[in-house]
Amino acid sequence: MDTGLLIGLLNPTIALALGAVFLVLWFYQRHRPYLAVLAASYWLSAAGFLLQHFTLPIGMAPTKLISNICFTIAACGLAGAIVTRYGRRVPFGAIGTLAAGGLAAFCWFMFIQPDLTWRVLVMNFAFGGLSLVVAAELRVVRDRGPTEMILFVLSLLSGLNFFVRTLVVVIAHGPYQSYDGFYASSYWTTALLSHALLSLLIALCLFCAAALDVMKALKAEAYTDPLSGLLNRRGFEERATLLLRHCATAKLPVALVLADLDHFKALNDLHGHAAGDRVIADFAAKLRSAVGTSGVAGRIGGEEFAVLLPLSDLGAARLFAETIRMLYSAGSVDGLPRDTRVTASFGVAARTGEEEGLESLMRRADEALYKAKRNGRDSVHLSCERSETVFVLEPLKAG
Repeated sequence: MDTGLLIGLLNPTIALALGAVFLVLWFYQRHRPYLAVLAASYWLSAAGFLLQHFTLPIGMAPTKLISNICFTIAACGLAGAIVTRYGRRVPFGAIGTLAAGGLAAFCWFMFIQPDLTWRVLVMNFAFGGLSLVVAAELRVVRDRGPTEMILFVLSLLSGLNFFVRTLVVVIAHGPYQSYDGFYASSYWTTALLSHALLSLLIALCLFCAAALDVMKALKAEAYTDPLSGLLNRRGFEERATLLLRHCATAKLPVALVLADLDHFKALNDLHGHAAGDRVIADFAAKLRSAVGTSGVAGRIGGEEFAVLLPLSDLGAARLFAETIRMLYSAGSVDGLPRDTRVTASFGVAARTGEEEGLESLMRRADEALYKAKRNGRDSVHLSCERSETVFVLEPLKAG
């Protein structure tokens, strides 16, 4: 086996291996279809490279066309998968135009006006355009991390490789009249080596991105309560501590609201645990809707919830708690009799100084919640800012 063929088999071997790895990743992450697209794209590129060296019985020209169709579909799939992975809408118009234009020009210079040099140029320019489309999409990705930045740079380098390297080599050593000796030319050697290097680097970045996705999902599971969909106690305490630190640095007010469902054990005993789960999920949904993205909400106990509200003083937090209390007590829960009234009690505490931590804030809010429970439930009690005493605000009455 000659050296040229060994080099020629380098890319399909790498592509087949990378495709297999992406397929394995997809089997374990079926909710990320872009991994399956990556596997198919790398396998198609492997087929494209093999068909550059081995001619099908249908003839040389149709074989080269099929090879370039494989390359084009692979490039489109890779571009679409990368853009999808980073939450961008796939630019089907731009990708389709470049792919169709490249193949149409290839067919023209293959069957109508045969010219190998122009076939090389039009296909490389189409692939370079696809690389730059990916770079343009990655450039506007929000909160770009290391993998996004590296992929952005690699996409630019890939575009430059297809444009600049091709032009330089063709001008220096072209034009090419036929395939005789073409696979031993400087163009083909540099094309194979640059493609092998870039495909490996891009795949490594995508592997890292997939691994980060898995780690993020595992962390979310470790910090999320599955029943309510809110943060669990561990997740709430970590996020709340970070938010308190940020508010202290920015000198912003912050308040904590604790909520506890009234007579929850009796409700469980009377209607069953499934009904109790629905009650928790319903309350959590109302809480999550009211908090939005600014605050931190969590289920910190069986029927106990906590919300940390930035930019809120005691009065604002009290209004928040009263809104939730009235909204919840006035509604009904699916699966419970219509006359079943479910209520909640609330304790509210505002941060007294920049040095007050989460433990102290939760202790004061918990004392206020205890007062609300002891004095009749279905109410909001406030912890005074400058003392450990607790006073009650009567529930707001409709009308």
